[in-house]
Amino acid sequence: GLVGLVDPPREDVADAVAECLAAGIRVVMVTGDHPETARNIAASVGIGRAEELRVVTGQELEAPSDDDAGRRDASSADVFARLDPAQKLQLIDGLQARGQVLAMTGDGVNDAPALKKADIGIAMGERGTEVAREAADMVLLDDAFSTIVEAVRNGRIIFRNVRKFIVYLLSGNVGEILAVGAASVAGAPLPLLPLQILYLNLVNDVFPALALGLGRGEGHVMAEPPRDPDEAILETEQWTAVGGYGVLIAVAILASFLYALHGLDLDTGEAVTTAFLVLSGGRLLHVFNMRDARSRLLSNEVTRNPHVWAAIGLCIGLLALAVYVDPLAAVLSLAPPSGAQWLVIAAGSAAPLVVGQLYLALRKAFGDPSRGGYRSTPS
Repeated sequence: GLVGLVDPPREDVADAVAECLAAGIRVVMVTGDHPETARNIAASVGIGRAEELRVVTGQELEAPSDDDAGRRDASSADVFARLDPAQKLQLIDGLQARGQVLAMTGDGVNDAPALKKADIGIAMGERGTEVAREAADMVLLDDAFSTIVEAVRNGRIIFRNVRKFIVYLLSGNVGEILAVGAASVAGAPLPLLPLQILYLNLVNDVFPALALGLGRGEGHVMAEPPRDPDEAILETEQWTAVGGYGVLIAVAILASFLYALHGLDLDTGEAVTTAFLVLSGGRLLHVFNMRDARSRLLSNEVTRNPHVWAAIGLCIGLLALAVYVDPLAAVLSLAPPSGAQWLVIAAGSAAPLVVGQLYLALRKAFGDPSRGGYRSTPS
């Protein structure tokens, strides 16, 4: 009969708890069970070793005596047992007062206030009550703790992808603005025409950027502490990358344009075609600069993303149409390049990629590539 009463944790919980701890996420058990039951269950899923686990009961949490202040410190307890709904709210208040970002799971009617109070309330979808589901921010359809961990993983990946998406778009547009602005200030012919810029923005902005947004991330994304909730999508590091990559692209455009004019003695229209293709090729290759600095050169979240390769192939096809199909080429004022022009185009397009990869290699070797997105404050 006693054996029949045993309700062991799911087999995947221990691994999920270990992944949380590695990611800087603190796991706390809150239960109405007996303290010793709670202690043993917590130890079995890896929250800590049974002899070292600190279990605080609801009575101890509310103890008014100053002598019990240390025991009532919610920031250091691993397990809370015999808690009623009001005490759960008290616990959440204490954790939030210490700057913790709190996710709370629950399934009963009594859990509804705590689910509502927590930063992220997670209700059980299979055995949870309707009241709990209505009060929660999320509903866990399979009632599996490991699904929460997978959601955290995907959330981190999405945040990184949004950053890559924005840095890629802004740096390319900054390059265009700098190139055209510098030529205008110098009184030189414009290296790019308005319709060409519009066409490139439709081609180079949309497809590669969307492909970056579909990346699956690197394996180390769950081996880092959580980011600060107040951290902006773009901080100093990202703005520096936007400016640096933008200057690289602009220099490649202007250098190729001037060399086509004076080195190859081409007319302005042919030189503009060269600059147009340098910008388009440079921005397509620039997508590979969006990899994580800790990743490998040839095998990373960008090179393993099939959507990136599909986007590059589609963009190359659209660029070929713009250059070699007469009606479209005439509208965009483009002409098929010569062999010498293609050499200049290849060199100019590769320059931002080469410099960007050298920068990433130096960050990996001498810098702290984990900066700019993840901080050491646990939650």
